[in-house]
Amino acid sequence: MRFDTKIAVIVRTDLADWQKLNVTAFLSSGLAHATDEIVGKPYEDASGNVYLPMFREPVLVYAADAPGLTRTHARALSRDLPTALYTEELFGTNNEDDNRAAIRAIDADALNLVGLAVHGPRGQVDKVTKGLKLHG
Repeated sequence: MRFDTKIAVIVRTDLADWQKLNVTAFLSSGLAHATDEIVGKPYEDASGNVYLPMFREPVLVYAADAPGLTRTHARALSRDLPTALYTEELFGTNNEDDNRAAIRAIDADALNLVGLAVHGPRGQVDKVTKGLKLHG
């Protein structure tokens, strides 16, 4: 099935594996709030156990170097797409208030990005991620 929208997560290539996975998880959790229809319905197995809903469409994970992340960030902002971000400073914080303060302290063009996630119309997300390769 081809969706009209697209979910993309972009992770900096020079991170440790645990950091890449951690950043991807955090960014995905942010995108879950992009729109009401991004998440599907709960799941239920034959035994009656209910499980949490997940994204209704695939998540494409891309790799980028620092300049690629900066370029992708600028493209996402210029298109006003719902965007989640993770900066290097967040590896050193241990709570949500400190995370927000770390982001608020730095101008957008000076953010030390390690990951981004965007959601929006397929064509717009394709333009934002143009030139990036899928991770892995």
